Amino acid sequence: MGEFEAIRPYDDAEVPAVLARLFADPAFIGTLTRYRFPRLAGPLGWLLRPVIAHRLRREFQGIESVHALQDKIEPYVDTTIERATDGVTYSGVDRLKPGGAYLFVANHRDIVMDPAFVNYAVYHAGIPTPRIAIGDNLLQKPFVSDLMRLNKSFIVHRNLAGRREKLAAYQLLSAYINHSIREDGQSIWIAQAEGRAKDGDDRTDSAILKMFHMSRKDEAFADVVRDLHIVPVSISYEYDPCDQAKARELYIRATTGGYEKAPGEDDASIALGITGYKGRVHVAFGGEIVDEAVDAKQLAAEMDRRILTGYRLFPVHYLAYAMWEGRDEALAVPALESLFGAEEIARARAEWQRRLNACPEAHRPWLVLQYANPVRNQYRTQAGLPL
Repeated sequence: MGEFEAIRPYDDAEVPAVLARLFADPAFIGTLTRYRFPRLAGPLGWLLRPVIAHRLRREFQGIESVHALQDKIEPYVDTTIERATDGVTYSGVDRLKPGGAYLFVANHRDIVMDPAFVNYAVYHAGIPTPRIAIGDNLLQKPFVSDLMRLNKSFIVHRNLAGRREKLAAYQLLSAYINHSIREDGQSIWIAQAEGRAKDGDDRTDSAILKMFHMSRKDEAFADVVRDLHIVPVSISYEYDPCDQAKARELYIRATTGGYEKAPGEDDASIALGITGYKGRVHVAFGGEIVDEAVDAKQLAAEMDRRILTGYRLFPVHYLAYAMWEGRDEALAVPALESLFGAEEIARARAEWQRRLNACPEAHRPWLVLQYANPVRNQYRTQAGLPL
């Protein structure tokens, strides 16, 4: 796979050397030390860092493949998920065939946890985990790149200025995705659009779908879609740990016309997304796209329909929709009390009020928007109305 050298994940033969490099990386060990011992990392960091590095070398000794590495870290992933959620549920996993290779196209709310929850589902179903598309904007630190590529991530080059460079990057990405599924028999996870849907408005970017076809332009679009075994995935978080930060960004964009990320902002979002409270989480695997899709626009509409109807709405979404200025009074949205029990609603009201209170008043419309949009989109889709 020489042509994919610049973007591919690490293979089994590279695992021992990359692990050794990570465990010798002061930035990586320092980050782990601050995460594990936030109060002691400053005054006693000089003592803790070598101890942590030694323990990691001992813990991961003998790991010589990506699969063995994932087996090793899975208990830690499970513990992290259990601590940060009130439970994770799945639907549609039974539709996936063992040994099948799929292109999972998902809505995108969290940088790391979206693909992590998909991995969690397929891993526990005994199906190989997918290779994960990740933007190069998130790989500013070498150890982050190493960690991601060890965990089957491949790189999507985004920070390209020229049209020719962007075209070449998309061509390579298209070829890699097709090669992975058709030749390697390895599934792929990719977001339905570039960047997270910070306003809760999940829409499929047809440019992403066109990219799948770019490396096989001499073939019919429908044939390429069929070959890639596209599976829409809807991930629903009851609560978004990053909702306050997203509301702030949306407010700044709306009032100033732009937004510039602070240094380390993506790293902070990743950390909060992993460890922050999410309430309940549901991941719905839709049926494979097998119908005729003559072009990317038609496929995007079908992807939206499946992702939006597969989204699980929680009480907080209805609470937000009820107070949203943009709600459609003509839309047949059921009363909250007809869908959920009194105790569940009471818990949701308390948590929602806590989040509203924590949000600066000027930012609140954008906090409400994040939770209200999924209600609007799902009920408009179910009613056959345009988004």
